[in-house]
Amino acid sequence: MNRILVVEDEKHLAEGLRYNLEAEGYEVRVVETGEAALALLAAPDAACDVVVLDVMLPGKDGFEVISELRRAGQFIPTLMLTARGHPDDILHGFASGADDYLTKPFDLSILIARIRGLLRRREWLLAGLESKPDTPPERDTGAFKFDGKSFDYGKLELHARGQVFPLTLMEANVLRYLIQHEGKPVSRKSMLENVWGLHEDTDTRAIDNFIVRLRRYVEDDPTKPRHLLTVRGVGYRFQSAPA
Repeated sequence: MNRILVVEDEKHLAEGLRYNLEAEGYEVRVVETGEAALALLAAPDAACDVVVLDVMLPGKDGFEVISELRRAGQFIPTLMLTARGHPDDILHGFASGADDYLTKPFDLSILIARIRGLLRRREWLLAGLESKPDTPPERDTGAFKFDGKSFDYGKLELHARGQVFPLTLMEANVLRYLIQHEGKPVSRKSMLENVWGLHEDTDTRAIDNFIVRLRRYVEDDPTKPRHLLTVRGVGYRFQSAPA
């Protein structure tokens, strides 16, 4: 049974989420503050598969919580809930380490779909990234090496320039998808559907935010990308060996 931690101080919403997620077969724990969430997740026996994290919390807000988790090496898939849908707030959430976001008020079915997507991708990676017939095995399992760099799928790490960059689950999935389609333009819509599993109308700027972050890890000079290239009017293209 998958375990979900809900961090939400609005009691009626927290209990509604608990009720509906338990009805879907999940084991749910609810805490009201960021401090309580950090303490729970830091415990040696902590067991959690997904965190649903509200941004507006008493004490430490959701941005601080996710930042502390990532700095501590906690890369549990995290979905942020926010009443602030401005692109700057969404970018802040992604920059802090969130894997996905949902703006309040939200449709319950979409929340559940997002959680399922995070769980599916987590299991996909932890199972060793089952390879596909049309994809070279080294691009789907273990570590993919390119231009003196190495992307370790299992550990969610990118090794570059003598450093190790931990990746969030979503960052790893975005990079993996681009690597799988090396040399081909990949549209933002395709990435939303095949990486996030989203088919509803979603702001594609989320993809741009992830690319900005990935370029900081992958590129020697993020202002002059050589691996994660922009294809104007379409999306992005990955190349492992720049000319």
